[in-house]
Amino acid sequence: MRFFENPQSLTTSSSIIQKAKLFTDEVIGTVDYRDSQQSNKRKIWQDHFISKIGEEAVYQVFSQFTDNLTEPDYTIYFGKNKSWDADLKVNANDLAVKTQTKSSADKFGLSWTFQCGKQRKDTILDQPESWVCFVQCDDSNTQYNCIVYPPIQIEEIKFGKPKLLKLRGEKLVVYAEENQRKLGI
Repeated sequence: MRFFENPQSLTTSSSIIQKAKLFTDEVIGTVDYRDSQQSNKRKIWQDHFISKIGEEAVYQVFSQFTDNLTEPDYTIYFGKNKSWDADLKVNANDLAVKTQTKSSADKFGLSWTFQCGKQRKDTILDQPESWVCFVQCDDSNTQYNCIVYPPIQIEEIKFGKPKLLKLRGEKLVVYAEENQRKLGI
């Protein structure tokens, strides 16, 4: 699973940006995140859009090393049919993708958030051998260029508390500063 050890920079194609926007426009009406203290539709739209850009970036990087991987899923699921499957599969291994915007990194530090509350929890947190790939997406322009960090297993990650007090007890955060060696930084 560790095909690369250094962060990979890449450009997001205009066709991927358009595809991610269309997906996000369709999926936004099917989500309700009030249980995780998020009701701002613009923020929810942005999170879904950036997440899909991140998945595409990881797919693009891994496709340089193997043909045995799944593409990002653009299916719209409703209600209880929502998929909690891994974002990608690489050589039959599940791979989660977590993406943070540059603007958020500038504000809070380079980091990625996992749900870990009473109402909602990322199931990968209960799977220490599972893999995750972290991405930073530059949202300061319309090109959405990304940096994809090497994949690591959940058991290797040092988690921290959110800087925003209202998110403590609901989320766990992976701070790049505390995981530099593992991320190839």
